[in-house]
Formats: sequence, structure tokens, C-alpha cells
Amino acid sequence: MNAGEIMGSINFWAVVVSAFSAFFIGWIWYGPLFGKFWMKLNGFTEEGLKEGGMSMPLMMLINYIATALAALAIAMFIGAEANAGFGIFAGVMIAIFWIGTNRLNDVLYERKPWGLYFINVGYNLVIYAVMGAILGAWN
Repeated sequence: MNAGEIMGSINFWAVVVSAFSAFFIGWIWYGPLFGKFWMKLNGFTEEGLKEGGMSMPLMMLINYIATALAALAIAMFIGAEANAGFGIFAGVMIAIFWIGTNRLNDVLYERKPWGLYFINVGYNLVIYAVMGAILGAWN
């Protein structure tokens, strides 16, 4: 299969929806579920997060584009013949073996707390499984 066939087989609505699902999950994950603990482990305060840096709308736009690109890559990876089960499997494998192993550097070299590692990798595990399910089911 060539690149044109791969791109032609992608359901772009599924890519858009799966990327938005990550935003919704992130709002819950880094809000009511683990928000305060995540802030504590990072040494953040609510006041400090509001100061300087990029505006929230710009950060969200950049993050959405990056998440949509990740969803597009998953769609290309799982292919047009995938189903929800394979999409979940692929999402979990991506989260554990690519993201989880890469984020170990945060703990090993940057000396971030293990709790922060588990919060962040757990979020990726959930969003990639959900994105994979959406992309696999919506072929």
C-alpha cells in the first residue's frame, strides 16, 4: 500500500473526534481526578500557572493540533481494516512501549517524581486507547 492509498483510507472525522476525546479526558484527568496532585508534584501553584507564558487558547490550539497529528498517525498505523478492539490494543501498546518508556527519562534523568510519571503515562494510556477505539470502530 502506498502513501496515497493510506491517506485515502483515513476517516478524517474520526481523527477530529478522537483528538477532541483526548481534550475531554485531559480536562477530567488533570482537573478533578489528579489536578491538585499533578500541580503539587510539579511544584505549580494556580497563581503561577496564570502568570507569563503562552495564553491558554494558544496552548490549547497547539496541543489540539499535536493531538490530531497523533490521531492521524494512529489511523495510518492501524489501517482501514482495523476494528475497535485492535484500535484499543494499538493505543495501549503505543502508550506503554513508546510513550511510557520514553517518559522514563523524566524520572531517571530529570529526577521527576514517580507519581508524576504514573499520572502522565496513565493519561496517555487512557487517551491512546480511546483514540484507537474511535479510529478502529469508525472505519
